[in-house]
Amino acid sequence: MKKTFKNILISLFIASGVLSPLCAQVTADMAKQILKLSDKNTNYSGTDFKADYTIVTDKPGSGKSVTSAVMYRRDSASMFTIVIKAPETDKGKGYVQFDKNIWFYDPRDKQFTYTSAKNKFQNSCLNNSDLVPQTISDDYNIKEFKEVKLGKFDCIYYELSASKKGVDYPIVKLWVSKDDGLIRKKEDYSLSGQLLRTTAIPSYQKVENRFVPGGMLVVDNLRGTKIDGKMQYEKTQITIANVSFQKQSNVVYSKKFLEEMSD
Repeated sequence: MKKTFKNILISLFIASGVLSPLCAQVTADMAKQILKLSDKNTNYSGTDFKADYTIVTDKPGSGKSVTSAVMYRRDSASMFTIVIKAPETDKGKGYVQFDKNIWFYDPRDKQFTYTSAKNKFQNSCLNNSDLVPQTISDDYNIKEFKEVKLGKFDCIYYELSASKKGVDYPIVKLWVSKDDGLIRKKEDYSLSGQLLRTTAIPSYQKVENRFVPGGMLVVDNLRGTKIDGKMQYEKTQITIANVSFQKQSNVVYSKKFLEEMSD
């Protein structure tokens, strides 16, 4: 029987406490190359990227909220634009990044406000930085690595410490598929070692020989509510569909585009 997205997610989270070494051993150089490949797989330089994002945030005790958005990225120039399509109260809002700055646009007052890559996206468990190419191999040092089994995936498990200032999290634990360099799971920690956030990416879609996550789940391990004696954490599920790598007009990556899209 084919596993559902939910069942695969559950298996990834259950496997988090079990690091079962595989038989073969990976060298330090191989581990570095696989980590670099995991970054490369998130970068779509040489083309533009467009896709529909459905973002469902579940806050226990408060219910769910659903945000629909269109993402445009031009990774070669470190630019992106996000246009919110739903809910109706947020329709026309958006984000644009250029010149290493991120601006949030609210059509109600027709104002742009500077925001940070570390800020939460639309009050979800996502950071703005999660929506752009990752640079983990440049931003972190490998403290430890080993071959492990994560659910059905043969992975390299990494313990990483920040090598630069300004990263979102000082300590990261990462599970990367050994055969294709795809990130399957990520845990973000504070400097004191407290688990802050968990991300699972059990499925990818291949479009024009590029890998794009099909579904992701991000759990905020700090924000939660105890219900019936059990702690339930806030979580956000992201679905990415209708992926295109066709070139977009330059105006798409501008404040003017957001203003026009909200009219």
